[in-house]
Amino acid sequence: MKNTWPLPRLALWAALGLVLIVAALWAAVWALNVRGESPIPADAAPFVATPQQVERGAYIARAGNCATCHTARGGAAYAGGRGLETPFGTVFSSNLTPDDATGLGRWSAAHFWRAMHHGRSMDGRLLYPAFPYTDYTLVTREDSDALFAYLRSLPPVAQARPAHALRFPYDTQAALAVWRALYFEPARFEAVADRPADWNRGAYLVRGLGHCSACHTQRNALGASELGLQLGGGLIPVQNWYAPSLLSADEAGVAGWSAQDVVDLLKTGRSARGSAMGPMAEVVARSTQHLDEADLRAMAVYLQSLPQHGARRSRAAAHADGAAAEQPNSRGAKLYEQHCAQCHGAAGEGAAGLYPPLAGNRAVTMDSAANLVRIVHGGGYLPATAGNPRPFGMPPFAHVLDEADTAAVVSYVRGAWGNDAAPVTPLEVLRLRPGALR
Repeated sequence: MKNTWPLPRLALWAALGLVLIVAALWAAVWALNVRGESPIPADAAPFVATPQQVERGAYIARAGNCATCHTARGGAAYAGGRGLETPFGTVFSSNLTPDDATGLGRWSAAHFWRAMHHGRSMDGRLLYPAFPYTDYTLVTREDSDALFAYLRSLPPVAQARPAHALRFPYDTQAALAVWRALYFEPARFEAVADRPADWNRGAYLVRGLGHCSACHTQRNALGASELGLQLGGGLIPVQNWYAPSLLSADEAGVAGWSAQDVVDLLKTGRSARGSAMGPMAEVVARSTQHLDEADLRAMAVYLQSLPQHGARRSRAAAHADGAAAEQPNSRGAKLYEQHCAQCHGAAGEGAAGLYPPLAGNRAVTMDSAANLVRIVHGGGYLPATAGNPRPFGMPPFAHVLDEADTAAVVSYVRGAWGNDAAPVTPLEVLRLRPGALR
């Protein structure tokens, strides 16, 4: 009689081994998700805010630009409900007013600190990183308590958060736990001893409260910031605006600017060296224009200290190496003359204080043409600020120019008057429309 028992036994051991491996991996994920957390005391004394905390918290809320995400269009301030589109679906912001049923009314300062520092809600649920706790983890407990004090001082608004509309498996806590195990580690801001106080303050604002890396850093396929490319520039998903690199003089690096130029840009949305449009205009309007001069100057000091990458290889240099020069873009030149020259000048010289020059403008010549395409299609608007209450804007041309026309005029501007940026194709223009996923 043939003996068949070893095969079932081997299969049983293999299955048991697989179960143990899965259990070990899940235990590791769980441990990584709770590292550094302390139990929330059930009998903590009621939180009593001082007037100074509330005032400080209002300032911190502006520095963190909290109202922008936590206020729905036409809704009450900080009551949440705004849909934040991501490549994985839509996440809706939560209610930060002190309503007991739908807001922070039953939260303690410790619960709020855990959300800021660990990305975990009052009920223990893991929060999606559309709430940038990956940056806010650097915020101090003192500032977290002050922000909580301010939010508790707001009028309560009864408004439940809509259910997130995320695709499977991104809508599961298990998937989020794995993501956090891979890409999130709670941290604290540590001042650098050999740096001056204003540099450290600027680093805290840029890396923590200001969460600049949330936009100015490239994201991978799972939506995590590329750790080795912090502030190195990245396309903002779904919006398809490009947040330029703060580490490159060819993009948004300010090492060669004066500190006052940086302060002016953050305070008014315009300086002698550049202007803010797109999502950055919203940041200036709702956040940085409200910061005090000392904090803006501290941010300037830090941003100017960032290491700068070398200048990119120009298209002209490529031609000098034997690349075939392109034929003159007559279609683009005609479209420019018809739609653009009246404001920006026949030679792209612009008009001082009114219309920016296009010749030699790094917003035009940087490698990514995303912002130029977006501005041609949707218009370009500086923020209205106390220092620039009536900014000039550019009207949209999406109703006049199709993809081929847009590609032609953008390519012309990127290659005329000594500009040396690569041309743009109609397909690239189509892919850069709002909502298009690349």
